[in-house]
Amino acid sequence: MNALVRNPAYPWVTGAALTGGTVVELALVPGSPWVAGSVLISSASLMWRRTRPETALLTVAAAFIGFGADTSLYLVTVISGVMGLYTLGRHRVQHPAVLVGAGALASLGVNLVHIPKWAAMAPAVRPSLVEGHRLDPGLYAETFLLTVVVLGAVCAGDAVRAREEARDERAAAQERLLAMERRQAAEAERAAIARELHDVVAHSVSMIAVQAESATYTTPDLSPEARDALQQIAGTARSSMTELRRLLGVLRTRPGDRAATAPQPTLAGLEELVEQHRAVGGSADLRVNGERVALPAGWELSAYRIVQEALTNARRHAPGAHTVVDILYASDRLTIRVADDGPGPPDETDGTGHGLTGMRERATLLGGSVRTGPGPNGGFLVEAVLPW
Repeated sequence: MNALVRNPAYPWVTGAALTGGTVVELALVPGSPWVAGSVLISSASLMWRRTRPETALLTVAAAFIGFGADTSLYLVTVISGVMGLYTLGRHRVQHPAVLVGAGALASLGVNLVHIPKWAAMAPAVRPSLVEGHRLDPGLYAETFLLTVVVLGAVCAGDAVRAREEARDERAAAQERLLAMERRQAAEAERAAIARELHDVVAHSVSMIAVQAESATYTTPDLSPEARDALQQIAGTARSSMTELRRLLGVLRTRPGDRAATAPQPTLAGLEELVEQHRAVGGSADLRVNGERVALPAGWELSAYRIVQEALTNARRHAPGAHTVVDILYASDRLTIRVADDGPGPPDETDGTGHGLTGMRERATLLGGSVRTGPGPNGGFLVEAVLPW
């Protein structure tokens, strides 16, 4: 039944059916032009009761006028009037008390119009209509009956409205509960990831730092170059541990909590990043073009990470190659180009490695893009565009 009522075509079908029934009933029981017009308007206006609930006021008014203009009560008038009252209560076009009060006054008006017509039709049968007996309660039974109909239809519509609101409220509460459960599950998963990272990675990285530093003291015949290389390894391992602790802190922090972490790296740290690349045997230049502007933290961090990953890929896949990092500031975007003069991407490379995927994900989150592939002069090129 609910699916039928919610069907968009339902008001049009019922309104058209009532209008057709009105035509048939008027053909069988002809009425005055006032009556015929009012009854037709009352039934036809129901077609718009879903999209324009306020048209139900016209439906009810026309039904009262059609009934008041004649003492004959058409069946379609009863149906359309009740449906109009139900619609007014269902969509709360006005407060139910206002609707019932207005309906009671309209019922009294119809009753007062009918009293003299009853006297004209059957003066002998209704002695109470004789002058002096107009306050007889029996004359106003019609008002009482019509008011009861108005009250019942409006209250039925309002009750259905209240029931649907309660159902929607329960559905919203259920959705909030499910969302809370999903957040709790995500927090538990984040905590599990943090534990796994700590167990699997933190221990290994810390061991690298300890062993690299220990080697500089336990191996007395190390050359200065080897000693510096081991110190660089230890320093890189310690930096990785700092990054890992920051990541673990973020994973363990609930959304909305303020994590006590170190400041995130920004583009101001690119010089140091390039120096680290050179210290481990790489060759790189940093060129900054355009006027540096203050970027949001997300853009600064993502740009730094993209350059960091591109330099890491250059060391891994093109050892000994010279790398150029270009940072171009524009009024509406930041362009990052990291190009090397190495052998270029291997034939089997499809650009879907974890590092390249991470770059693309960072850029996509900011509405940007990353292009990777052979450079214009050979080698490998990473170009990222981050608009703001």
